[in-house]
Order: sequence, then structure tokens, then C-alpha cells
Amino acid sequence: FCSSVHDITVGTKRGSDELFSSCISNGPYIMSSGAANGNDSKKFKGDIRSPGIPSRVIHVRKLPNDINEAEVISLGLPFGKVTNLLMLKGKNQAFLEMNTEESAQTMVSYYSSVTPVIRNHPIYMQYSNHKELKTDNSPNQVRAQAALQAVNAVQTGSMSLSTVDGAGMGSQSPVLRVIVENLFYPVTLDVLHQIFSKFGTVLKIITFTKNNQFQALVQYSDGMTAQHAKLSLDGQNIYNACCTLRISFSKLTSLNVKYNNDKSRDYTRPDLPTGDSQPSLNAQTMAAAGMPAGAFASLGVPGAAAAAAAAAAAGRLSLSGYTAGGNSVMLVSNLNPESVTPQCLFILFGVYGDVMRVKILFNKKENALVQMSDGTQAQLAMSHLNGQKLYGKALRVTLSKHTTVQLPREGHEDQGLTKDYSNSPLHRFKKPGSKNYSNIFPPSSTLHLSNIPPSVTEDHLRGLFLSSGAVVKAFKFFQKDRKMALIQLGSVEEAIESLIKFHNHDLGENHHLRVSFSKSTI
Repeated sequence: FCSSVHDITVGTKRGSDELFSSCISNGPYIMSSGAANGNDSKKFKGDIRSPGIPSRVIHVRKLPNDINEAEVISLGLPFGKVTNLLMLKGKNQAFLEMNTEESAQTMVSYYSSVTPVIRNHPIYMQYSNHKELKTDNSPNQVRAQAALQAVNAVQTGSMSLSTVDGAGMGSQSPVLRVIVENLFYPVTLDVLHQIFSKFGTVLKIITFTKNNQFQALVQYSDGMTAQHAKLSLDGQNIYNACCTLRISFSKLTSLNVKYNNDKSRDYTRPDLPTGDSQPSLNAQTMAAAGMPAGAFASLGVPGAAAAAAAAAAAGRLSLSGYTAGGNSVMLVSNLNPESVTPQCLFILFGVYGDVMRVKILFNKKENALVQMSDGTQAQLAMSHLNGQKLYGKALRVTLSKHTTVQLPREGHEDQGLTKDYSNSPLHRFKKPGSKNYSNIFPPSSTLHLSNIPPSVTEDHLRGLFLSSGAVVKAFKFFQKDRKMALIQLGSVEEAIESLIKFHNHDLGENHHLRVSFSKSTI
């Protein structure tokens, strides 16, 4: 009986919590639920309550074999003070006692929506059938008590984190400094939270740009978890071949977060203001996301991107765990209606993803809707093209309230303003893992040309771009591969317009020119 453990979702059935009566009846812990001691099994079971009834004691299951006390304690820290702990390492279980029933309720509510993960193990929890844990000073519980005392000392400020040892807490700062190198795709605060939460509870994150590098500070509840995350993630790529994490310990031991928005977040304080125009993470937002009031969550800020979303579908993610999400439709405004056609937008936005449909609005031709194949591609296009000049006007690109672009109904002529490109042969990212994914760059005055036939000369290509009114500042064939070249034009705007005009241009010999933005200069 003692070895049978049922796999139970949060708070639905009575689980192996019942095993206490026979498994640890003579141990140092006695559950105060009506039995003076655990030997009287029938009497003990007679007072067991439904696990759906809130209790200060939380039963934690499916723990990794090498779990330590500090990691279990860290699960409860964001929700309140942890007052007691019982480890059942042989059964990969633990019992955690919170200082109030309210703290325990918030914890169980939160983890029922966001499954905690420690070392790639999903952890499960529910209310215990018992009201509190009682301990004595048995040697096998000394370690758990030492860990608890160490955590409480740090939390109350009576001991610095560096002096906590011997309790599995680690001597490092709980705050990690993260630099993202090779930032070819946008990395949001929510992406970081999703990645770093795999190793323990993330309390706070602050993101910023310094020395032209995207950086973040990530605070865990303890130094041991931070150390494990650093060992696991340092040098890893978020996406294949790019967005490399460089991680070190911060000199800070705690972060001061004033605002909850897309730049900073304190996950223990859902009541913080946003400090800008972003909507706050209020109770209404949480309810809409299915979160109970009082719980806190890594909710995407409404109107901001749903993080690295559907990149997984395209084979780009190397740190697994994202699901498709986020709106794939953008509103593009401030267009020059005399020059911009659906084909223009298809070619330009197609640099950053596969464009499914384009619709120029009939009554407001300076506005258009562009639908990408997923939300990540929309986010990527938005981050690179918003503010860029096209035919003399600066584009404004935002996510649309529409989730799809509707085709005109049969018999309704829309003057060719709506185009469906879902079956276009010109999509750059149809093949999973395509090398095009690693060659996505912001608009620049230097263009990368490829698929050039042997008969086409430098003069031919210079003349082609000059014919559109562009200034050609420099040109260079690739030494090792003459099918490719770089051409530097007079401005970014000229390069954007030239890319739109000459991508897929027929060079003869069954070769169509491929044009993209380059990160290099000549």
C-alpha cells in the first residue's frame, strides 16, 4: 500500500496523502487531523477531508529524484511564508505548510493553471487532507528545518544570502544577468519567463538595452535555483543558430520592480501599475485568462506580442516549450495609396514571414491589413518594419483587432484590393528549418542578391537598380559563390523599394533574382 502512488491532477481526487497513516506513522511528523498518533489507521482515516477543501498544508508530487529542500521551499515563497516542510524523497513527494490558508489557496490556484517545472519535471500539487504539520527534532528532519530557517533569515533580512550554506540554498545571488546575443528575432519578457520558469519560480524580471545589447535581470527565490538555471541555460540558443543566452550572476540580491508591463514584471505583485499606456494586469484581465482573483501569472500584456509563439511550428525554437499564439494580422497605416499595391506589401512583409492575405481598405486606401501565417511572424515583421519609410511615408504597423483577413464575397468586386497569397510559390519560409530563418535582418541600405545566373555581370545588375532611380554606392560578388552578391544603395528607403521591385525579377536562363536585406556592408 505504501508504494502505490496515484497520478492526480490538482485538487480533484484523494491521493497518496492518505499514505501518511501507514507510511510515516512513527516518523517525526504527526498530522493534526484528529489522530493522536498515526498507529490507529482506522481512526486516522476517519477524519480525512476532501482534498478540494483548502488547507495550509500542500501535498507536492512527482518531484525529481535529486530534489533538495530549498527547491521545494522556493515553490511556496512567492505566495507567503513557508512554515514547515516534510520531504518524502523515496516517494518523490513533499508536504509544504504555508503560514496562512489564503497563501496556500493562491499557490494551488496559480499552479493549477501554470504547471511548475523543476529540471524538466512537471510538478503536481493539491491541498493536503491535513491541517498542519507537526515536527520533532529527529535527525532526518534537521536538514529541512535548517533550509527553512535559512530562507526565513534571508527573507527577514537578518542574514545575507552569501552566508546561507549547509542548507542546500547555494551561496550565489538569486539574481541572474542575462545578455541575448545574435538577436535576430524579438525576445520578449514573456519568452524569458517561460524559459527561466522551467528551473524554478521566477519572482521578478527587468529587461533593458545596454551597449546596443538586449539584457535582462531575472530573480529567483533562491541562489540554488539561479545557479541551476545558469548551468543549464548559459550558452544555449533560444532559436536555432541565434538569440544566444549569456548568463552571469548579478551583484544585486533583489530587484526593485515599480511597474508591471512588457519591460518589467514582479510576479508576486499583480497590483503594481503599468507606468505607461499598457493595460494593467488587473483582476479582470486575469479572469479573462481563466486565472482566479488573487493568483498571479505570466500573462501576456494585452496588445503586446504573445512571445515566441508559433516559431516552434517553423522549426526555429531550440529551447522547447512554446505554442502557437498571438494575432497574425497587422494593421499597416500611413501608406502612400498612389504607389502601394497588395503585391508591394506581400513582397516586403514576406521578408519576415509567409504572407497569407493582404487587404487594402476600400474606403481608406492609406490603410491595409496583412495576415501572416502565425503570430510570431507578425511580431517579427512589426518589430522590423514599423517606422520604416515606404514611398515617402513612414509606415505604422500594429497588431489588428481582426484575427483573419476576409476575402470578398462572391459577386462583390473590390478592385483587386484583397489578395490571397496562401498558395504563392514565393513564400520564403515554407520549408521547416529553411536557411532563410537564419538570414532575417532589419531593413538596411545593403541588399543581398542570390540566384544570379553566370551570364549576368556587375554592370547588368548595377544598371537594373539604377533604372529604378536608386543610387548604387557599391557592389560586390561573393568570392566563393558568384551566384550571390551585395549591392549598397543610397538609403534604406531606396533599398526597401528596390527589394519590392526586383525580388523575383526574371534574369533569364530560368533564374529569378532573390533579394533580401543584408547585415553586412561593402
